[in-house]
Amino acid sequence: MHIKKYDRDYSRRHFLKTMGAGFSAGVLAPLWDVIAAEGDVTKAYPEELLSLDLYTKGKVKAGQTLDASNVDYVKDLLDEISYVQIKQQGRKVDITETVTDIYKLNPPTYLDVTMKNKGQAKFDDKGNVTTLDGKPWIGGNPFPAASTAAEILAGHNLSWGRYDVAQYCVDEWDMDGDGNEQYHYNFWWCEMAGTGRIMLDPKPYFKDGNILRYQSAVWTAPNDVKGTSILNIWPYDQTQYPDFFGYLPAFKRVRRFPTNQRFEPVIAGSTFFLTDAWMTGDPTLTWGNFKLIGKGPALCCVHGNWQGGRDPENWKHIREGGKSGKKFFRTTMQLVPEVFVVELEPTGYPRAPYSKKRIWFDARTVTPMVMNSFDRRGQVWKQWEGGFDFYEKPNNVFKSRMPHPIWSWTHVHSHDIQSDRITSFEHVPRVAGAQDGYNDPDAYENYLTESAIRRLGT
Repeated sequence: MHIKKYDRDYSRRHFLKTMGAGFSAGVLAPLWDVIAAEGDVTKAYPEELLSLDLYTKGKVKAGQTLDASNVDYVKDLLDEISYVQIKQQGRKVDITETVTDIYKLNPPTYLDVTMKNKGQAKFDDKGNVTTLDGKPWIGGNPFPAASTAAEILAGHNLSWGRYDVAQYCVDEWDMDGDGNEQYHYNFWWCEMAGTGRIMLDPKPYFKDGNILRYQSAVWTAPNDVKGTSILNIWPYDQTQYPDFFGYLPAFKRVRRFPTNQRFEPVIAGSTFFLTDAWMTGDPTLTWGNFKLIGKGPALCCVHGNWQGGRDPENWKHIREGGKSGKKFFRTTMQLVPEVFVVELEPTGYPRAPYSKKRIWFDARTVTPMVMNSFDRRGQVWKQWEGGFDFYEKPNNVFKSRMPHPIWSWTHVHSHDIQSDRITSFEHVPRVAGAQDGYNDPDAYENYLTESAIRRLGT
């Protein structure tokens, strides 16, 4: 008989014991020491945290489908809205083996710079991230072995998508509780790093390093919203609010929007607020009361969700669930051996409809995977679930301008569980007037100025 030294109960005891000690990722060894030496996380975790089969004692395993009949076996591994989707609303999820190669879970270029610059970051007196000599951050995650919730949130917010420039083409559906389409939009979203640039010149700073990022979006369909666009310009100082501009074709002019519109639907019918973007859509220090409320394993959509192998031309997901049979994307989840569950409150927004956000971060990459937001009564309100993948399949590879296959998001479920309305975003290769791309050296002039969004809207 094989007696396991590190069984499921050992892992539970470890996470409970180390909660009071903060983050300290890794069970058998410090996680980032293992990553630096191996490029793989296997030696940091017992096998029961790397295999759902072992974790559930054979009740759910890779190769199976998670649905209403077996989801209760893994209820403790899911956020509460994912559980309701699967248990009550017909969502189905494919279970795959846990990926342990760190280079399949974030862009290799970003990870390499993270390891190169490890140990060179600090917080200044305001709480902004700087180098040890007080300059804006120089690239990669400044706190890969994060020890506080503030480090987790600040590290992610410095570079949402982990590229100097990323332009995403997006197909959006807004649906009622049964999954019936109410609105259908196409748009593209562009973000460019102003600091921490790792590949494009000038680097590490664009201009003087006082801007963290430039971000724009332009709606291209249907015709009644075509040309509608927004532009956010984020100061590097995370106590300051972004400049927020919009172009409305009906008025043929760019206007400045107030900051509190970050908590309103971006477009008619959507459940998406700008504050939801990448789960931390506002400057880090306009939120507060950061705290770690849990850590342990979780089931999340961290890998295997790009549809470029099944549908090389359009990358379209299968849709299932709801009375319409189209409410959710058919997604892939796997056991993530360790997550950090972080809560934060909108301290800089006294009229915010959210009382807090709860975000699950993959401890291996410090990437947010799913967020639950809560209303002012403290009741769970919305889910923002991201799916991710390394864009490499046996029959298809997508690299854009990068030296490696793209790692990026593949889908989002933005589910208002109180009204049961859902907005779903699908990352596609092209929409009218734009195609997916990374590290475009001309992105600033073409997409990220007031004159650019005016030109794109006409």
